Parts: sequence; C-alpha cells; structure tokens
Amino acid sequence: MQDMNKTLIKSMDILHLFREHESLSLNDIMHLSATPKTSAYRMVNALVEMGFLEKNKDGQYKLGLAFLEFGQLVTNRLDLRKIAFPIMQRLRDDVKEAVNLVVKDQNEAIYIEKLDTNQPVRLFTKIGKRSPLYAGACPRILLAYSPKDQIEDYIKNTALTAVSSGTITNSETLQQTLVQTQSDGYTISHSELEENTTAVAAPIFDSSHRIIAGLSIAGPDLRLSEEQMDELIIKVKDAAFSISKRLGWKST
Repeated sequence: MQDMNKTLIKSMDILHLFREHESLSLNDIMHLSATPKTSAYRMVNALVEMGFLEKNKDGQYKLGLAFLEFGQLVTNRLDLRKIAFPIMQRLRDDVKEAVNLVVKDQNEAIYIEKLDTNQPVRLFTKIGKRSPLYAGACPRILLAYSPKDQIEDYIKNTALTAVSSGTITNSETLQQTLVQTQSDGYTISHSELEENTTAVAAPIFDSSHRIIAGLSIAGPDLRLSEEQMDELIIKVKDAAFSISKRLGWKST
C-alpha cells in the first residue's frame, strides 16, 4: 500500500509539471520530477493509457482529453443558481428592479432564477417560464453568443412571430442586433415580451468561454429610462462578469 501511495504521489508530481509546461519529453519529465527513467516511463505510459496524458508524433507529452472531460463535469455540476443568487441579490438591492437568470434549452430560454423588485409595479415573470431566443434581452443574449453556425441555422429555421409590440420579427434586423450585441457585450429590449417593459442583459460564461446563462435587469419602461441606461448596463455587466469568474471564466 505504501508503494502504491508513493507511485500515486509521483504520478501527481508528473501531472503538476504540465501546469507550467504545455508539452514535455520523457527526458524532461525525468529531469524535472527527479524520477528514474524506468519509473518515469512506467508512470507516463500508465497516465497515457488512462487518458491523462497523450503523446504526439514527436515524442512530446501533453495533458490528455480526460482533463477536459473532468473539467467539464466540474463546471456542469457547479450550482449556477447557488453561485449567482447572492450576486443577483446585491444587484436587485442596488438597482431596485427585478433581476433574471436564464439558460438555453434547445431553441428556447428558460428562467431558472428571479428576484423581484420591492416596488409596487412589477413584472410577473416566474421561474420556469420559457421564451423564444429572439425575443427579449435575456433570451437574446444567449442567442447572440451561440456559435455562428447555430445562429445561422436558428434564424433560417425559426418563424419570428410577434410576442409583443416591440418583438423583432425581421431576420435581417435580428442578425444586425446579434452582431451589435456581441460588439457591445450587452443587449436592450423594449416591449419585446411584455408591453411597456424594458430589460438590459449581459452574458455569463463558463471556464471554456462558452455562454452558459444570461443575466438581466427588467422593469417598467417608466422606471428604466434612457437616462439610467448607461448605469444599468455597467451594473448588469459587472454582475454577469462576477458570476462568470466564479464559474472559472477568465478574461482574455
């Protein structure tokens, strides 16, 4: 058992070398880990068989796909709602308006968390509500940061029917709005899902820089005026970035 523990520790020492080195030869591994050649060869081969390392045609070793798989499992199992909730709470208390968290479910957005405003006039969005991806700031932010081929396929195969008076129903206008959204890092909607409402949304990314959710501030357009919009944009983007960082996202 003691020998197995030593082998495991030495194998972990070898894997830790790849924190600072993208690829290493067997001689590099032997030298940096102070491991005899026979032992290093045996452990490296075992790590290759398990998928933790892979060997290229030049004899260099690098981290294997198993790490990507485990990393994605960790990301997926993080409780997004639990991580986002305190940040959403601070945002709601700051702006005094409703704050929504949505995720993509095939060709729809689903609201998985919402904090209501304490003001007497409020929106009545509920957790579990579904909306088309093209309508409303929070759903549309999910579409805007989807892969390009998915966006093109969605626009080509989706009937853009009006949900409310401000819903975008023209495919060219939608395409332009999505491009502008990616450029700006946020999107705004006016009466797209419900009359006389305004929302501003920002994207939330995971550790792989893929969009995982959308965060929005929403309320009656009388309260979310143009004069306030610059400040609201900054606050919703800052909150979304804070959640992203807690999910392992790092700015490039």
